[in-house]
Amino acid sequence: MPSARFEVRIAAGAERDLEGIYRRRKAQRGEDGPDGADTLLNELVGAVESLAGHPAKGPVVPELAELGIADYRQLSRAPFRIIYMLDADCVTVLIVADARRDFRTLLAERVLG
Repeated sequence: MPSARFEVRIAAGAERDLEGIYRRRKAQRGEDGPDGADTLLNELVGAVESLAGHPAKGPVVPELAELGIADYRQLSRAPFRIIYMLDADCVTVLIVADARRDFRTLLAERVLG
């Protein structure tokens, strides 16, 4: 029996994150090649798309778990973190950001708002 597939949505903020990551990588290393912007974007989008089949594979976001909030999960694709929430049949990606950022502040602004 095939497993259920979840709809994957990318919130506007996460879409902007991906666009910014792409622009920065393109400026640093160009579009093409194994370390180029296209490859990085494909890897990040692939990680996001993998959530359709396995939405609970990521651990709970530790900064939020410390506050007793277990509704948000994360995937890592070093050095990036993908923060998402899981509903009954939908995964919504909220943040795609460099893990070296101050995630407590970013989560406060974008998730806890």
